[in-house]
Amino acid sequence: MKLTNKKFLVLCGVVLTACVFLGFKRDTRNFEITKNLDIFNSVFRELDICYVDTIDPESSIEAGINYMLSKLDPYTVYYPESKDEELKMMTTGKFAGIGSIIRFHKGKNHVVIDAPYEGMAAHKAGLKPGDVLLEIDGEDLTGKTTEKVSELLRGEPGTSFLLKYERPGVAEPQTVKIVRENIQTPAVPYYGMYKGKTGYIVLSSFFEGCSRDVRRAFIDLKEKGATSLILDLRSNPGGLMNEAVDILSMFIPKGTEVVSTKGKLKQASSVSKTTKEPLDLEIPIAVLVNGNSASASEIVAGALQDLDRAVIVGERTYGKGLVQVIRELPYGGSLKVTTSKYYIPSGRCVQAINYQKRSSDGQAERIPDSLTHVFHTAGGRIVRDGGGVTPDIKPEEVKLPTMLFYLANDDVLFDYATDYCLKHPTIATPEKFEVSDEEYAEFKERVKKADFKYDRESEKALKALREIAKVEGYTEEAKAEFDALEKKLTHNLDRDLDHFSKEIKMLIADEIIQRYYFQRGTIIQQLKDDKDVEKAYSTLTDLAAYKKILAPADTVAVK
Repeated sequence: MKLTNKKFLVLCGVVLTACVFLGFKRDTRNFEITKNLDIFNSVFRELDICYVDTIDPESSIEAGINYMLSKLDPYTVYYPESKDEELKMMTTGKFAGIGSIIRFHKGKNHVVIDAPYEGMAAHKAGLKPGDVLLEIDGEDLTGKTTEKVSELLRGEPGTSFLLKYERPGVAEPQTVKIVRENIQTPAVPYYGMYKGKTGYIVLSSFFEGCSRDVRRAFIDLKEKGATSLILDLRSNPGGLMNEAVDILSMFIPKGTEVVSTKGKLKQASSVSKTTKEPLDLEIPIAVLVNGNSASASEIVAGALQDLDRAVIVGERTYGKGLVQVIRELPYGGSLKVTTSKYYIPSGRCVQAINYQKRSSDGQAERIPDSLTHVFHTAGGRIVRDGGGVTPDIKPEEVKLPTMLFYLANDDVLFDYATDYCLKHPTIATPEKFEVSDEEYAEFKERVKKADFKYDRESEKALKALREIAKVEGYTEEAKAEFDALEKKLTHNLDRDLDHFSKEIKMLIADEIIQRYYFQRGTIIQQLKDDKDVEKAYSTLTDLAAYKKILAPADTVAVK
């Protein structure tokens, strides 16, 4: 009995010591926070009183906050009241403006209309790609950047302004009154049937309500006879987690856990299960992803993979396994803060970058494949964490020539499409439209006359190799070989325009079709030569191959 009492007293002493220690640790942390906030406050007040120039308190404090947050992760962001609209657009996809992509035209030194959204204010006002924006409510726009012009175009819904613009082929400038309206970019810019009985849905973002759009698209495709489905999440940056769960509910049994979160606070930890009756538990599905598929896209792709419900096709995804919430701050500000990590059904987290570990130059480090961990799908297939979602099928990588990137951003292509539209009031449907050899010959001449310049990767590599050879003392010894190779790699615009004619014709067609059929038309055009979609289609139409991919692999030793 005495021994038991002694043990009890010892235990009480240990617990008391632990409580005192934890209380001391907490008090110390609170003191450190209070001390440093007081120091920061004192430094700013001294600067405000003593500094030789007047300090703007808002921009200075905001800069301090942003620097502090830069030491965390890129998703934890401070939004002062002045950037409230930017935050709303990010979470809902909605903003008030004219509904058009704009670009700066170097030759005209003005911003021009690039691509109006179908049915939005710019389109309804009759604006077309190529229109040069001259004035907004009398304010001259000469030389103004796209960011500045964008600020002037946006505003409260229902407000209006007078836009003066110049249209190619029209002698006098035009003036039109435009009423700003709420703009929401479509979450599902296109869906349709692909080669017979395969449904195809493009989901560009996980904004509020996107699951409803996907549901409607899928039901429509089923009614048209779809017996398999391609869900395209390529370059989808993510968005709302609940929308991802609702999309998963369409194809997974009700009550299935699809994602969980774990954070420091209790309210940051949660388990999400499908809550709706599924639309189809059997239809074969292929999900397209790439290196820009992130966040909610990875939840959908990863959960479907973990539950052996779909085949994933494409490139390894971005690897964003962090969850953010919006916290309100005083004076109308907001803080988007990372509060947890998310985990998909196998138990893995796809986060690829460790922001707590940084190199000597301050760059956060990517988790190496050697440090990732093995998990298993519902059927026993091996999957890994720590680096995004690795696809089940990786189509052969298509490497586009550097020239295409320069052409896509050059005024010569944009102006050619503008002039083409002046000559052609209508064109064939996107499915049938093609750039003829005669039209391409005309485009080639315009490119050559425009003195189009672009960097060639081969020339860059040769230059770098020369530098290395010089450092290592091989310049004279290898001079003849270098000179011969340089002669072969000499910039030849005419040759490149012929060599890459197929790819350039597709690029021209993209630009022209967009003018007549908007984003939907461009997607249809690009489907004509989409290797990822073709690979997904061939897999879905070969049920034996599809089932083999989803079947558990033979048990092997994993190191």
